[in-house]
Amino acid sequence: MTIHREGFPSIAISAVLFIIINLLSFAFISAAVPFLAWVIFAVTLFLLLFMISFFRIPNRKLTVDAGAVICPADGKVVVIEETDEVEYYKDRRIQVSIFMSPANVHVNRNPISGEVLYNQYHKGKYLVAWHPKSSTENERHSVVLANDKTTILVKQIAGALAKRIVNYLHVGQKVEQGRELGFIKFGSRVDVLLPLGTKINVQIGQTVQGGVTVLATV
Repeated sequence: MTIHREGFPSIAISAVLFIIINLLSFAFISAAVPFLAWVIFAVTLFLLLFMISFFRIPNRKLTVDAGAVICPADGKVVVIEETDEVEYYKDRRIQVSIFMSPANVHVNRNPISGEVLYNQYHKGKYLVAWHPKSSTENERHSVVLANDKTTILVKQIAGALAKRIVNYLHVGQKVEQGRELGFIKFGSRVDVLLPLGTKINVQIGQTVQGGVTVLATV
C-alpha cells in the first residue's frame, strides 16, 4: 500500500494538529481529568489514521481488457438505468453510478484505453451523492473517452462532503486503461454513461473495485 500524492498536504496538517492538540491536552487536562485526555488522544488518533487510510492506494492486479469497460472507482453500484445524456452525446445512454463512501479508496481510473475527446469542469451544488439530481446539478467533472470499440462519458461528481475534484486528463491525450483519471476528496460518486446495447456486468448493490471489476463488455 502507498499514499496518494493528493493526500500529503492533508495528512501533514492532520499530523501537526494531532501533535498540538495532544501536547496541550496532556499539559493542561491530564492532571485534572486524565480520562478526558486519553479520550482526546484516542479520537484524534482515529481521525489521523482515517486521513491516512482515505488517501491509500492498495496494491492490486489491475484488469486490462480491450473488450471491457472497467469500474473507474471503488464503491457500491447504486444506479443502472437508461437516461437522456444532454451534455455531450445528446442521446439515450445506459448510466451506471458508483457511490464512494469516505471509507472507500478514492483514486479514479480510466475505464478504457483510448483518446480524451472532451474534458469539462462544472460548478454546482453539493447534494448527497446518491441524490438522483446529483449527476446533473452537483459540482462535477466530465470526461469522454473513445476507442475503436466504444465511447463513454465518465462523470466525477462531488457529494455533500466532497469539496475538491481533481482530474488529470486533457483533450487529445491518449490514455491507458487502469491509469489514474483523477481523485475526489471525501465521499462522492462516479457515473459512467455507455452506448445502448452495452452488456452490463454489475448489479445494483454490488461492491466494486476501481481498475479491477469489469463494469461492462463491448
